[in-house]
Amino acid sequence: MATFPIVNMEKLNGEERSATMNLINDACENWGFFEIVHHGISTELLDTVEKMTKGHYKKCMEERFKEMVASKGLEAVQSEIEDLDWESTFYLRHLPESNISEIPDLEDEYRKVMKEFAKEIEKLAENILDILCENLGLEKGYLKKAFYGSKGPTFGTKVSNYPPCPKPDLIKGLRAHTDAGGVILLFQDDKVSGLQLLKDGEWIDVPPMHHSIVINLGDQLEVITNGRYKSVMHRVIAQTDGTRMSIASFYNPGSDAVIYPAPELVNKAEEKNNIYPKFVFEDYMKLYAQVKFQAKEPRFEAFKTAMEDTIRVDPIATV
Repeated sequence: MATFPIVNMEKLNGEERSATMNLINDACENWGFFEIVHHGISTELLDTVEKMTKGHYKKCMEERFKEMVASKGLEAVQSEIEDLDWESTFYLRHLPESNISEIPDLEDEYRKVMKEFAKEIEKLAENILDILCENLGLEKGYLKKAFYGSKGPTFGTKVSNYPPCPKPDLIKGLRAHTDAGGVILLFQDDKVSGLQLLKDGEWIDVPPMHHSIVINLGDQLEVITNGRYKSVMHRVIAQTDGTRMSIASFYNPGSDAVIYPAPELVNKAEEKNNIYPKFVFEDYMKLYAQVKFQAKEPRFEAFKTAMEDTIRVDPIATV
């Protein structure tokens, strides 16, 4: 079995740059995921984020989760649950406007730490997008510009905890899906595993590693790259022991951004039969909300027929 791709970002600055860029390109083409180490975010900040996130769950969310489990009788289920995930979550929005001051129960120090974390993750996301541009032969800044819309990208973080589950064979931590957006940067627990991706018909574990960031590609990058890079199905398997922490930050297009395959990546002979549509990101998200846990291909097809004649596409100017 192929080894899950792990990228040392420091090697981009030395004589191993070419090999490292090739590793990233291969991961994007064949996995939809890769894991990065030495990415420039301080280990002290990551340790603080982890400590405070786990503390916040214990103090403010654990009891509520137990009450939900009891109210739904989940510990006694006998057949697979298909409309619920075994997770406790809250969402932070960073761009275009932050809602971090409005989230209840967060201590001031935790808010401050998560703001700092979001700034670092945003910088890393934009760095990753430029690395992808280079590998794709697109101008530097193309993907950021494609995501921009009129108010800049949409950027937010889903903070999740996956508590011990008595029936992990019947209740998924998070059901299988592809991510709707752009590039996803995940800071996950390094002691409790559970994240898996689907490759060549098999579920493969994404290895938990101390201080690493997992990168995965969303549907929008599949469309913009005209299918050269793919978003892939992934899921979280709940564990019987230990609570798994997951902090997933989504660097997505702005709500009014028009998404379509980069012209440089479209073969002229295939242009008329191209399977990837043009659409407004907000419209895609409305459809995705209804069919998140279903295959992505019908989503693309729905927009191909509905939107093709309604949007005039201008070339993206890059700086």
